[in-house]
Amino acid sequence: MQYVNSWRAVAAATGAADRSAAEDGVRLAYRGAGLDEPETIVWADSPRAGVEAVEKLIDAGRSVRDDVRTRPWADERRRMYDELGPAGWSALWSATGAQLWETTAALAERIRAGVVADLSESPQDESDVRLVLLDAVLGQHDAAWLAAFDGRGDRLAGPAAVARNAGWWWPYERAVVISERPVSLHRDEAGRLDHGDGPALSYPDGFALHAWRGMPVPAEFLAGLATLTPERIRGEENAELRRVMLEYYGYDRYLTESGAEPVHRDETGILWRIALDGDEDVVMVEVVNSTPEPDGTHRTYWLRVPPRTKTAKEGVAWTFGLDGQAYAPVRQT
Repeated sequence: MQYVNSWRAVAAATGAADRSAAEDGVRLAYRGAGLDEPETIVWADSPRAGVEAVEKLIDAGRSVRDDVRTRPWADERRRMYDELGPAGWSALWSATGAQLWETTAALAERIRAGVVADLSESPQDESDVRLVLLDAVLGQHDAAWLAAFDGRGDRLAGPAAVARNAGWWWPYERAVVISERPVSLHRDEAGRLDHGDGPALSYPDGFALHAWRGMPVPAEFLAGLATLTPERIRGEENAELRRVMLEYYGYDRYLTESGAEPVHRDETGILWRIALDGDEDVVMVEVVNSTPEPDGTHRTYWLRVPPRTKTAKEGVAWTFGLDGQAYAPVRQT
């Protein structure tokens, strides 16, 4: 677990790279692969700037990504598989790399998509950018598979040193381009990019990704969230963006300010329904906590339930994994 936690921190690290340590890691990776050390190391302020820097390299030679990253990784995986056996290797991966894989892989893919979108004005541009991205070693975002081998030999010491100290990097025979790490990273409890007041991920040169609970959104869309009104929400044609607006604005506030009428009430609460053009209805159950707050008041909660819900009791039961007829609490808390 110590390796998982340290590599989780690496994957999420922000702030200036340790350039000297990262460059030492690059040289170590080249030596470990039996290659001459690169003659030139170029720094870029983001993966987007890294692609642009690669495109400007002159006489850099072939990509040596396979030599410094892919082949050593494959050799170490084979060694560990032979040493531990199928079950042992599976257990090791489950306890280490698998803990980080989903979030780091998703983040890397979002960065790729953002770089392609920023640098592509035509289909040919997109193809060219993707080819350059194929040459990249992901640095800190290779944390998942590096965690699986930490403490089990030094064959991957070079790539691991770069990952601990910098972002993505592009290794060629005679030149290397290395990217800085992000300056900010905001994620929700599920590890998805998420920020309502600016970029969810940003780099020193301004390259940034905007997202709300994992969904990519335009920067100008986020800027308008502070001035939302029920009319503006109803007028949004994009169903996904409208859903973001509702989450940000608050379903309870929207119901109150839009003059919505309850569709059902019983001893468990009040059922509300918001009909949305081009999207499924939003259905909420309003319930009151029977346990008083320290000041004697009772807090109201809003529970989102499936659109098919017909009664408040059915909605509350659904939150407990029951059907309406089976839900009969002995005592409310």
